[in-house]
Amino acid sequence: MTYNNQKLGAFIVPTGIGASIGGYAGDASVYAREFAKHTQLIVNPNVVNAGGFSGITNSMLYTEGYTLDTFFKDEINLIPSANNKIGIIYDKAIPQDVLNIHINTQNAVQTVYGVNIHAYEITDQEAGVEFYLTEDGISVGSVKNIDTIGNACAKLLKQGCDAIAIVCLFDEAEDDNPNYANGTGTDPVGGVEAIISHYISKYYKVPCAHSPAFADYRIYPNLVNPKSASEYITPTFLPCILLGLSQAPKIDTQKRSGINISNLDFLVMPYDALGSVPVFEAQKRNIPIFASKENSSELNVTKKSLHMPSVIEVPTYKDCLNQILKAQALL
Repeated sequence: MTYNNQKLGAFIVPTGIGASIGGYAGDASVYAREFAKHTQLIVNPNVVNAGGFSGITNSMLYTEGYTLDTFFKDEINLIPSANNKIGIIYDKAIPQDVLNIHINTQNAVQTVYGVNIHAYEITDQEAGVEFYLTEDGISVGSVKNIDTIGNACAKLLKQGCDAIAIVCLFDEAEDDNPNYANGTGTDPVGGVEAIISHYISKYYKVPCAHSPAFADYRIYPNLVNPKSASEYITPTFLPCILLGLSQAPKIDTQKRSGINISNLDFLVMPYDALGSVPVFEAQKRNIPIFASKENSSELNVTKKSLHMPSVIEVPTYKDCLNQILKAQALL
């Protein structure tokens, strides 16, 4: 089940679940990059997004969560792509000084990396993003006027864009979970970010990712946990999603070309975050599912609780990769 004579895997850390690895700011990148040295690797943005940095490599396929679900359900194919024409949606609520910082950032990413920033649009109305943490420590939220984001997306697609970055204004998040900076809490904005990107993926069938904007763009002067550090040294998180979207796979709803779920060799998940479409669909298709015990979350949905004996529990991501490589050597 290889693609282009290489193993093809998926390395997923769901957003907003308080994952001990991948629940912060690009802290799963170092693990995913090891896999990507030996395989082609589908990753969700949460794995590699790191504010002003990105863990993306040429062997990775940067794929938003809703698109991942439809891929696993065999409803679409993924077509590897490079140098996508990126359109950026900016929330009308973003103050002008903050908007200027983001436009300077997009221009810098284009200049330094050659990323193709094709156009940007400001929404006609304010998006109205709200977010909070549940008592269980899960990040959730809502968007009062999500249609205005969709309207801006449609304008960018008409201009020839084939990947969409979204930047909405968020209230300051520290009061929602002060432990995030210490590496012990859930990212409070992750859940509503997923709502925004899922909406664009579902209705416009285009690669996308979201980056929050904050009115207070001062650099945080205190020391924080290394897992969170990349988000505290930059006034904007836009660079990481632009770098990822530049090489995000396109979506083929006709399934005429590209990568199909039948090409997937393995799926890697956090130990207790198994209650998702990719896991259930991979099980139906007898695709090996690995659950890394070194990565836990607030969900507590395990192999045992789901009665899924076929899931392969491994102590660490390194052990998981070693098993995959050993199996490959035996073929």
